[in-house]
Amino acid sequence: MSVTFAQGFSAAGVAAGISAVEGKKDLALVVNNGPLDAAAGVFTSNRFCAAPVQWSRNIVSDGHAKAVILNSGGANACTGKPGYEQSKATAEKVAGLIGAKAEDVAVCSTGLIGELLPLDNVLSGADKAFETLADTAEAGADASHAIMTTDTKPKTVELEGSNGFRIGGMVKGSGMIAPQLATMLCVITTDAVVTAGQLQAALNAGVEMSFNRIDVDGCMSTNDTVLLLASGASGIEPEPDEFNELVAKATASLARQIIGDGEGASHDIRVKVTGATTEEAALACGRAVAASNLLKCAISGNDPNWGRIVSSLGTVPSDVAPYDSEKVTVDVNGVRICENGGAGRDRSEVDMTPREVHIDIDLNAGEAEATVWTDDLTHEYVHINADYES
Repeated sequence: MSVTFAQGFSAAGVAAGISAVEGKKDLALVVNNGPLDAAAGVFTSNRFCAAPVQWSRNIVSDGHAKAVILNSGGANACTGKPGYEQSKATAEKVAGLIGAKAEDVAVCSTGLIGELLPLDNVLSGADKAFETLADTAEAGADASHAIMTTDTKPKTVELEGSNGFRIGGMVKGSGMIAPQLATMLCVITTDAVVTAGQLQAALNAGVEMSFNRIDVDGCMSTNDTVLLLASGASGIEPEPDEFNELVAKATASLARQIIGDGEGASHDIRVKVTGATTEEAALACGRAVAASNLLKCAISGNDPNWGRIVSSLGTVPSDVAPYDSEKVTVDVNGVRICENGGAGRDRSEVDMTPREVHIDIDLNAGEAEATVWTDDLTHEYVHINADYES
């Protein structure tokens, strides 16, 4: 059911003629029917952030939003004032349809950078989406399909708290994914009775442990947006720790689904670093390994090349991650192929046939740990991005 799993939300996904793919659903609308309209957001830190990011960051800063409209087929990034005016016009259109103010409507876009959107198509698509709004599973599914670009499948989540409140969500993302969110648009909904402050705190924590710990290709997007909306329609005020835990589970599930649909990927790679002096040190080491294109290519070729793991690990400065290289061990899929900084068991013993590849690094320097997910680098990834055009 995606974003419609939580009570108080309706959604739609329609073909508006924005995408270059004829007939593709490319515009989604999610409306919060209340009684609450609490909202929180996390956005890309890219200095070339897109017009819809600029607009939406401003409108959720007061902790309120009644709707979000999302399009694939064009990023509306690096389009200057005209692009910002398009986002504003889109919000004004939706606001008029739902009886709200433009400042109550978030706008999200994804696709090719540097071109304005076909605004007439966006606005007529908004009319079409409004006419088909529903709180059904089908409507939620339509919305999740409409935000896809190079994604091969929709990515959704549905969770329920112990006392009955619900969380639903959808995300798009497949490439241009680095550990500063991802090339993603994400909308998470809840029918819990929570404040905007609670939403923002839960979202910040969830994003940090999920979307900020995935890396497909090391490239940060201009359009990353994660929104968390609360309707309060269940009438249930959740226990704070449980609410935070479910938001974290939702973001973790969606982030993992992005890795599972990485552009052209044949392996999902989990890099877990233990034995670090601090979590920050473990994370820095994990990210260094996950960012290695040499390692990604080796994994694509079913080669558990531990030399590429430790060489990347060694790029992390000692003041960031202090450890003794002669005490480091590396296991791949349960086989210790690097022992005390040197050769361990023969890497031919490693079974590389599973989709998931587990790389476990022990720095033997402390008690902290961190986990990062990434994908391998395949011929198909190059093909997709050599020919990419929304």
